[in-house]
Amino acid sequence: MSLRILFEAVATQPTSIAIRESIYGYPFLLTSHVVGMCLFAGLIAMMDLRLAGLGNLGTPCSEMQKRLFPWQILGVVLSFATGLLLVYSDPMRFYGNFYFWLKNLMLLLALVNAVVFHLTTYTSVALWDSDPVPPSGARLAGFFSLALWAGIVVTGRMIAYSGLVPNWWIGLKLT
Repeated sequence: MSLRILFEAVATQPTSIAIRESIYGYPFLLTSHVVGMCLFAGLIAMMDLRLAGLGNLGTPCSEMQKRLFPWQILGVVLSFATGLLLVYSDPMRFYGNFYFWLKNLMLLLALVNAVVFHLTTYTSVALWDSDPVPPSGARLAGFFSLALWAGIVVTGRMIAYSGLVPNWWIGLKLT
């Protein structure tokens, strides 16, 4: 089964149609998604600024992680759940959208960046936890994460402007 067929099948589901045609449902989901993204991306930025050696230099990285993590989880769960429901509600609107796919690629790269950081550099956090300038691996992960999350926020917003895309994307004729 192709991805397009899956998206088309979801678009015909009664619950998908109900959300899409609801006066309050879609706006509520979209607003909740933005709130979740603000919470998550804002807290991620605080941690990334510390890792990059640009902010919160007096706070140990492990202490920041301990304080921020529960709130980051709340933000990511809210964002993920509402994001899935937004796509579920109108999948064909997203299927051919350049910015939707670019955002998802950057989300995947951000996840890979976080996993690699936690499996490598963060394993030795006890050695550099209170240093104002963390090791290069932590700084690189922090800068890369900041760039990715800025891109995720921008492309997420650009999803509404599906006509502003590169010509090569239009030539793919996905829609």
